[in-house]
Parts: sequence; C-alpha cells; structure tokens
Amino acid sequence: MKYIFLNLKRFDVPRELGGVNSIAPAKDWASYIVKNTQEQLKAYNPDEVEFVMFFPEAHIITAVNSLSEGSPVKIGCQGVFREDTAVGGNFGAFTTNRTANSMKAIGCGGAIIGHCEERRDKLEIMKEAGVTDTDAVNRILNKEIKCAINAGLKVLYCIGETTDEQPHWQDTLKKQLEIGLDGVDKSKVAIAYEPVWAIGPGKTPPGRDYIQMVAKFIKEITDNAPVVYGGGLKQDNAEMLASIPEIDGGLIALTRFSGEIGFYPDEYLEIIKNYMGK
Repeated sequence: MKYIFLNLKRFDVPRELGGVNSIAPAKDWASYIVKNTQEQLKAYNPDEVEFVMFFPEAHIITAVNSLSEGSPVKIGCQGVFREDTAVGGNFGAFTTNRTANSMKAIGCGGAIIGHCEERRDKLEIMKEAGVTDTDAVNRILNKEIKCAINAGLKVLYCIGETTDEQPHWQDTLKKQLEIGLDGVDKSKVAIAYEPVWAIGPGKTPPGRDYIQMVAKFIKEITDNAPVVYGGGLKQDNAEMLASIPEIDGGLIALTRFSGEIGFYPDEYLEIIKNYMGK
C-alpha cells in the first residue's frame, strides 16, 4: 500500500499579501484543489494507494463539501489539541484550540502531527519558559496522537533530526518514536521522515542510501509501520523514492520551487504519476 499525503500549509495566502497562491480566490481555494484533482485520482486503485490532503482549518469544510461521489481523497487537519471533549466531561471550553472531535465532526479522516514546524513552535514556547527538556515535546505530541486516534482519525506522525541532532540521528528518532507513540495503536499511524537538517534553500537533500537507511531504522522501531518521505515528494525525486522498498509514499507540499513558486494541482497530479509509474 502506498500513501500520498499533501500538506498545503498556508498556501492559501495571495501573492500580494506575501503568500504563494495565484490559483484561486482564498474563499474558493480548497474547493478548487479538490475539484481539480479528485476525478483524476480515481484512475488509481484504492487498494494500492491512499490520498490524504491536510488543509488549514478555515478550508476544511469547503474541501469536505467538494468531495464527489466515490472520491478517493480524504481530508485531514493540520494538528489537534492535546485534550478534547468528552461525554460527562469538558463540553468544549477550548478557545483557539483545534480538538480532534471537532475535526472529525466536520468530516476529517486524518491529522498530521509533529511536523517540524509544529515541533519548532513548541520548542520556542518552552525556551521562553526556560524549559530545556526537549522530550517534553514528544510527550505533548503523544497526547495529541491519542486524542486524534480516539476521535477516529488516522495520524501521520512526523519525525526528523535537526542539524545539531544529525550526528546522533538514531537517538533522536528513537526518542521521537518511542515517546511519541507510547501506548498508541500503531495500526492507525503512518510515519513521515523529515530530514530537517536538509530542508531549506541552499541545503543538499539526503540521497537514496541515507533515506533507505533511516526508513529501515524506523520500521525496526515501529514494527514495520508505513514510512513516507517527509522531506518533500517532488518531480525530481519521485522515481528515486519509488525505488526504495522501505519507503511507502511521500509528503507533497509546494509543487514549484522557482519562478511562480506555489502549489498547482496539475503539477501535483504529475508528481503522483511519476511516483506511481502511471
């Protein structure tokens, strides 16, 4: 089984406001993406590949409402809070926080948790509070994962090492996996490996051998959980990633990295075609 995840981040912001969106007005952005990809994705066997699109919260309802009959697309949210509503318990006093039950209620089927940008945000807050225990981030993410699964959402759990952590990447990834997935039903989780040390302008991405080595390590720790490449599934690495037996898919974000930088549905479909070989 292959897994193609799409993390659209804040790609809804128009260019005149500093964003990268030029494909549709912000209010129609999610609908445009779903409507311009789902019919083409029906060409793939649902027993062979699963498609999940993680949207910013404001766009989830329009994305869900744009799903056609028999659409192969599943809609996901970009993280959930570490607590949730419960019958006989908290009925919703979570101002500013995105709970897993609320996301399930409006039609989400999955959540992306632990993305390097989420980890960085949590670390910055802890730094302001004088906390130096980085394992605390993994413990918080563990609570988020459990809330998501309890609500009926599947989880894409992101792990990865920074430049400082790269020399001892095994220890870093092992902690992220063992603490983050402690007490978790791993059958509801896929792992995205993000080589944080190699993500960004001017940085060299890891090669095939390094990705395969890390994927093997993750599968050993997680009892063979699905592993996708979270460093960006792109036109120029799709065939290489498809050739790695231990990699079960990829995470797509931007589709164009020069010129009119941004996400374009037709290019997204082309990346999938290159990865799947058809």
